[in-house]
Amino acid sequence: MHRRTAPSLAASSKVAESRERRARRKVQNGNGLNRSSAKSKSALGYGQRILVLTVSLIVVILILVWIGAMFHLSTTTSQSDEGRVPAIRNNLLNDKPKIKKNIPVRPYDGSKNPYTSTALAQNPYLGWQPTLASSPLGSSFSWRQCFKADPKSDGTDQPAGCRENPNELGDAPTVEKDWIPDVTMVRTMAMYGKDKDGNPFPPPLSNELCENIGVTGGKNGDSNKQCLSQAMIHRTGPLTSETVSIVPSNHYEATASVQKGTIDVPAPKIMCLVYTMADAHANRIRGMRDTWAGGCNGFLAFSTESDPRLPTISLEHEGPESYDNMWQKVRSIWRFVGENYLDEFDWFFIGGDDLFVMPHNLKTYLASLVYKDGTDPKTKEYFVGRRFAPGGRDPFNSGGAGYTLSQATLRKFLANMDDAQHCSANAHTSMEDVMIARCLTHLGIHYTDTRDANGRERFHPFAPGTHLHWQPPGPNEEADWYEEYNKEWGVLQGKDCCAPDSVSFHYVKKASMVRHMHALINSCDDTAE
Repeated sequence: MHRRTAPSLAASSKVAESRERRARRKVQNGNGLNRSSAKSKSALGYGQRILVLTVSLIVVILILVWIGAMFHLSTTTSQSDEGRVPAIRNNLLNDKPKIKKNIPVRPYDGSKNPYTSTALAQNPYLGWQPTLASSPLGSSFSWRQCFKADPKSDGTDQPAGCRENPNELGDAPTVEKDWIPDVTMVRTMAMYGKDKDGNPFPPPLSNELCENIGVTGGKNGDSNKQCLSQAMIHRTGPLTSETVSIVPSNHYEATASVQKGTIDVPAPKIMCLVYTMADAHANRIRGMRDTWAGGCNGFLAFSTESDPRLPTISLEHEGPESYDNMWQKVRSIWRFVGENYLDEFDWFFIGGDDLFVMPHNLKTYLASLVYKDGTDPKTKEYFVGRRFAPGGRDPFNSGGAGYTLSQATLRKFLANMDDAQHCSANAHTSMEDVMIARCLTHLGIHYTDTRDANGRERFHPFAPGTHLHWQPPGPNEEADWYEEYNKEWGVLQGKDCCAPDSVSFHYVKKASMVRHMHALINSCDDTAE
């Protein structure tokens, strides 16, 4: 192994002196640079700083201009372009390609013509309605003939004047797979009062529909009209009204502290959901669209075929399309609504295509409920409808009468709907109303007693005439399921069956009967026979 020899003391002294002389020269010359080089570097550093400051100033100005443009875009766009703004802003902020979808039209206040080029570009079927075909029977046509059809008929054999024949509707336009319906379309048309061609909407109804018309068109036996008259069922306000007059004390067992008298408040925003099949589009769904659907802030039917004119949409769901699999269809409905409309409405009402609904009455009741409770449907869970309790246990709200979820309830359900154990996520059954009630009960959400201060019901599982004439079975007669399901609170009979501000009736299967009842409540006086 070699070792390095240590230098002598004399040699070390000379090396140290040499290093000291070099260090003094570096200090004198500016750390090894001559003076001319130092001046050159100083000038170069000053130029670089000027360049950096200039570029920085330009960048700041560009950012300020961009922010100003974005602010201008979000605040000065005209009303007709409101629906276009979010898409424009998103495209500016995100360079990723977006799949074009049908953007729902914003809520309409009725003050201007809604059929602008921008609105029609977003939804070409805004303002559309079927042409009112003339009946081949001419002046001899009678609405009574429309009542003779079988309730399950698709309307093919109906005279043109009945407004039920599929030929009047024609084929449904095709839609993109990811199409999102404009659910405010029918409401917009109803508030404006005309379609885009200037024809009245909803289409006018004949005075003949104010007469006594039985379920098959006869002049006797109009039990539905009898019930509406004897129970004094009426609308709480015009179909398109944006305010409601509430009586907070008109609730069953309302406490004495609840405010008495009538109060005018803004109407809540409700979305009405209907489950149906394609063969009901031309009659039942069109009948709803032509009458009460415009009272809902949003309206959408969930069907086996999509049709953007009505609108209806077909959704995929687990299992077959059948009555015995209704729960999976309803689950797909709630999921779709939650993904696309949850924040746009306060309440969500759902029912079948054989319902007659008075949306303004529903809004009045819901506004009264939250006013009485001092709550907000966006944060307070409500489960509203016609409660049933078979054998006094497992209560649920009747799906036939339709039920309503507050926004807070729907939000909580959506977060838990795939819980197989408590929310029956994998069940295949027709009892969708029972399934959702069990899930909500597990989540701590229970039904609301919707009776008025006199104990009269607002949501009805039968047609008006059935409720008016219902009687419990006699001592030797077979037990009645309806009595059993209501044993906990009983059933009021006769004219007390139904609250004057009733909301819904089930088993109104004929579109002609929907028009008849709508006319009786909204446009007829009591003199027609």
